[in-house]
Amino acid sequence: MLRHGLSGAADGPPQPGAATALFPGDAPPDGPAPPPLPRSAPALVAIPSLAVAAPVVPLGLDRDGWIEPPPSGDPNLAGWYRGAPSPGERGTAVLVGHVDNLSGPAVFYALGALEKGRTIRVTREDGRTAVFEVYGVRVFDKRHFPARTIYADTGRPELRVLTCGGSYAAGSGYTGNVVVFARMTGGPEAAG
Repeated sequence: MLRHGLSGAADGPPQPGAATALFPGDAPPDGPAPPPLPRSAPALVAIPSLAVAAPVVPLGLDRDGWIEPPPSGDPNLAGWYRGAPSPGERGTAVLVGHVDNLSGPAVFYALGALEKGRTIRVTREDGRTAVFEVYGVRVFDKRHFPARTIYADTGRPELRVLTCGGSYAAGSGYTGNVVVFARMTGGPEAAG
C-alpha cells in the first residue's frame, strides 16, 4: 500500500513491541473526552518523539478501495484520508505516509518505534492544533486487515496513523501495516 522500496536496507524500519499492541477500547479513556472540533483539513502533523514534522495533503481511495498513498517523490509528506473525519472531529481521522521510498527512509520510517503516552500534534487549516496521545501501536497483516475495527468510531476524537510494516520481500513489498492508535487529549490550541 505505501511501499516503494528501500534498496540495501538490511534491518528495515523498527517494528512495534507486543507491549504497545492494543485495539480501540482495550484501554479506557482517562477522564472525559475533550469537546470535538468542527471539520477542518489538517495542514501539518508533528510527532516530537520521532522528530517528525510533515505537511499533510488530502487523499482519496484508489480503484481497489485502499487509501491512496501520498506522492512518493517527497519523502517528508503525509496524507489525510478526506473520506474520514478531520483530526479533532468526533470519529476516527486517518493519516498515512510512506515508510521509505527509492531514496531511503520516509516520513513514517520510525513509526513502529512510537511508544504509548507519546504525543501527536495535528495543526489544522483553521489554525487550531489537536493534540493526541498514543495508546497503542500494532502491525496488521495486509491480507487480513481489520479495517472496521481500526477505523471504528469510538464516540470521541481519535487518530490512526499508518505506514507499511512487517516483513519485506522484493517484488511484493511489505506484508503488513503499522497502525498507531491515538485519542485526542488536548486542543484546540490556537496557532501563535
